[in-house]
Amino acid sequence: MEKSIQSEAQLVTGKYKSWIIASRPKTLLAAIVPVVVGSSLAISKGSFVFLFSLIALFCSILIQVGTNFTNDLYDFLQGADNEDRKGPLRVLAAGLISVKEMKIGVVFIFSMAFILGLILVYEAGPVIFVIGILSIIAGIAYTAGPFPLAYNGLGDIFVFMFFGIAGTTGTYYIQLKEFSTVSLLTSIPVGALITDILVVNNYRDIEEDRAAGKNTLAVIFGKNFTRFQFIFLILTSFAIPAVLYFFFDFKFWIFLPYLTFPIAYKLIIMLYTLEGIQLNKTLELTAKLSALYGFLFAAGLTL
Repeated sequence: MEKSIQSEAQLVTGKYKSWIIASRPKTLLAAIVPVVVGSSLAISKGSFVFLFSLIALFCSILIQVGTNFTNDLYDFLQGADNEDRKGPLRVLAAGLISVKEMKIGVVFIFSMAFILGLILVYEAGPVIFVIGILSIIAGIAYTAGPFPLAYNGLGDIFVFMFFGIAGTTGTYYIQLKEFSTVSLLTSIPVGALITDILVVNNYRDIEEDRAAGKNTLAVIFGKNFTRFQFIFLILTSFAIPAVLYFFFDFKFWIFLPYLTFPIAYKLIIMLYTLEGIQLNKTLELTAKLSALYGFLFAAGLTL
């Protein structure tokens, strides 16, 4: 009896850890940075309610987790995750969570995001409802449905649009009930650097994705294009603070993100010199660049 209880306890603990792995904690900064930057811009404009940004943050994280769950589920079902995978552990492929359990998890997480988001809809109106619904639909359509975005070369656009533009300008809109040129501009480096995380991931997985019929931009256009895409997104990100400084009267603090330039340079070198599983280091550092740039950018906007 005692052994049975211990076995059940271990099973629960193991399942809990499996769900944590499935949520991909290291990716969640991609959901946090847009809210932080959008909130910082609102602060710089003198209009900020902490509770609204906190709710937006929880919604953003839930949508990211739901997207990760959906990605895990449908990459497994379509054969993109297999024993040849170079990336981090995937719970369905490892047999830690069943297909049925993951489907329930997807519905539960997106439902929570929808319910919590209704508070923001009540505060900011139908615009936020549309952004929220489209974000959830896109999170599901990323790898699911009759035309999965990630399998048809649209994954990069999805990430840029929803984790960059929608996440940043949406958070700003909640606070000021308006969109602006500045809010759009500030969303660009957020989206560009988060997209670069996907670019590295797709660059690493070109062969596996091609074999599975997953036509990412890296598969369609090849490695040279993918390297140029990575560099272009970085250069675009570093151009935005200068635009804000010279054309929108932001203070010199807006150049704080330039402190991350050595990391960006190192990443470009890594992309040209590393291959296969070695690119996991590049992927991790790209995520760190996105987060560090984002927080410094937020600080520059506020100051």
